[in-house]
Amino acid sequence: MATNCGIIGLPNVGKSTIFNALTQAGAETANYPFCTVDPNTGIVAVPDPRMDFLTQHYRPKKTTPSHMAFVDIAGLVAGASKGEGLGNQFLGHIREVDALVHIVRCFDDPEIIHVNGKVDPKNDVELITTELILKDLDTIEKRLLKSGKKARSGDKDAKREEALLIRLKDSLTAGASARSLAIAEEDRALMNELSLLTQKPILYVGNVPESDIEKGNPFSETLTALAQAEGTECLIISGKIESEIAALPPEEGALFLEELGLRETGLARLIRASYQMLGLITFFTVGEDEVKGWTLHKDTPAVEAAGKIHSDIARGFIRAEIFRYRDLVEHGSAQAIKEKGLLKLEGKEYRVQDGDCVYFRFNV
Repeated sequence: MATNCGIIGLPNVGKSTIFNALTQAGAETANYPFCTVDPNTGIVAVPDPRMDFLTQHYRPKKTTPSHMAFVDIAGLVAGASKGEGLGNQFLGHIREVDALVHIVRCFDDPEIIHVNGKVDPKNDVELITTELILKDLDTIEKRLLKSGKKARSGDKDAKREEALLIRLKDSLTAGASARSLAIAEEDRALMNELSLLTQKPILYVGNVPESDIEKGNPFSETLTALAQAEGTECLIISGKIESEIAALPPEEGALFLEELGLRETGLARLIRASYQMLGLITFFTVGEDEVKGWTLHKDTPAVEAAGKIHSDIARGFIRAEIFRYRDLVEHGSAQAIKEKGLLKLEGKEYRVQDGDCVYFRFNV
């Protein structure tokens, strides 16, 4: 299941600072390029106020929120697609993640080196996008050599593959990412096989100084406009603020947020936005022993959701008893939900919805 996001960007933009605040992983940070070499991975809980309500309602012995992973990947420089800097490692690590969080420097600080000499979000984004495109073009060129030979022999599948590869090549050559190209359903398997870097969904994050966290600055405005032109999301956060809050006890962190006039941390917004970008939802199992959030892709059948809990539950699946979280909030108890006819009995093919509270009946 796609549940991890790679944190990418140029060197010295705040990737590891934000990663450490997210995960409390203690990844090294320093004022020089390639401080991060091997990727660091951290598992984070997905902020979800529904968990708080369910915990208060059921008073369980244990509460377990849904989780996802973030991977801190080494900074990229121009020429990465040809192996410059740590290019080959960087691009290989990107291939292994499911989505990208692109941290872009939106602060000017003479004490922190910028790898290109000046802060320029537009140039920084274009640099990384170009390197990813060049690597994808290399992948497509190699694939075309194989499929082209088969296509010339009259192989229908090879002809279809060649046509798609040529479309991709033309689009990438024009500077557009693979994710911007409309793909027919019958070509999805090939696209997944190609594992193109620019096919991965992306979220932009502008790292601003503390003074600009409320209104942003000209750098973050440029980045937001770029994201809008791509049809993707852009968040503005301050890595400095987030690292300070992460180092405080929860009560003090909440007070600090209040003093700054913020309702929640930027990291909470970042985690939720990344979760949604991956097409993930949360269903719940609830009771006195444990309230637990489970991560699923949208439109997952109930029998597969059961398998997330235990393979025996999927193997012996009888039915799923389901009520909606919002119905519990509105009506106050599972018994009231049942009396109002809102408890649903569903079979294996039912598509689990975000916010479903599920009890699986099974027999093995």
